[in-house]
Amino acid sequence: MSRGASNILRQFVLVIYVGAALVFGAFPSLGVAEESTEPKSIRMTCGTCPDGYATTGVTQSPEVCKDGDPTLVQCVPLGANMLPVCGSCPEGYAEIGSSSVPTRCGSKDGGRLTQCQLRKMEQNLPDPTQGFKTCPPDCGSTAKPGQGAFPPPPKYQQVPDNK
Repeated sequence: MSRGASNILRQFVLVIYVGAALVFGAFPSLGVAEESTEPKSIRMTCGTCPDGYATTGVTQSPEVCKDGDPTLVQCVPLGANMLPVCGSCPEGYAEIGSSSVPTRCGSKDGGRLTQCQLRKMEQNLPDPTQGFKTCPPDCGSTAKPGQGAFPPPPKYQQVPDNK
């Protein structure tokens, strides 16, 4: 393994460990795969992701996952238009590409990372009646195209008098 790939792997594992420590240390109930009324968010858990979530990262962590399966997984709630998942696409998503990334997805399915796209996007578009704004015209005054955020430079520059 090249030195750069080894460093990336170490950084990924470190992020997984730190994230798991924060989740399990500060919020032990978040690590449990139970359905709740809380809004879904990205989470880390031992074993497998709960229903309604896709696995986006896998590592072996016997230090964090002490009981049973030592696999620590990163879980992302379903519903995003584009979703990179480890293994096969969840129901309702179409596969648009895949590659082998064992440093991110572990050895299951050959470390396959699959890029998935939601089949029906219109269900997840923002509701215009709920505060959705389009820019322009709903965002106030904006700069003229090509002008950026700065005012245009003066057309003529004054030559200083050197007397």
